[in-house]
Amino acid sequence: MREYKMRRGEYLEDRVEDMKAFIEKHFGRPTATEPYKSSELYVVEEPDNPVFERVTAGTVEYSGKKNTLALDIEERPAEVVIEEGHFDAAADAVTVKNEFLETATGRDAKSRRESMKREVEDDETPETPT
Repeated sequence: MREYKMRRGEYLEDRVEDMKAFIEKHFGRPTATEPYKSSELYVVEEPDNPVFERVTAGTVEYSGKKNTLALDIEERPAEVVIEEGHFDAAADAVTVKNEFLETATGRDAKSRRESMKREVEDDETPETPT
């Protein structure tokens, strides 16, 4: 499960008023919920795009700090998708995922990548003893 932060000064609730409808628009109808860090995320067991096997998404609520967007996409093996003749579905899958994340977070793929790099670098920085 990956969590995505919002742009500085913005809140997920302002960008996405109805998370269930937002997920349904991009991935298909949520059929269940799943607990994650004291929040309930929506699960799409049969996504519209044949590349996706299962999608779990929703708002992760934190007390004292901004909520984040959680997204986990399980993809079907490429050989199976190609064998079934869904050649264009892979490109569409990337577009749908990026559009979902950019609309919800206000951050494009490049800024999301840079943010994740900074987080990894921060995690790898050794603490100096005092």
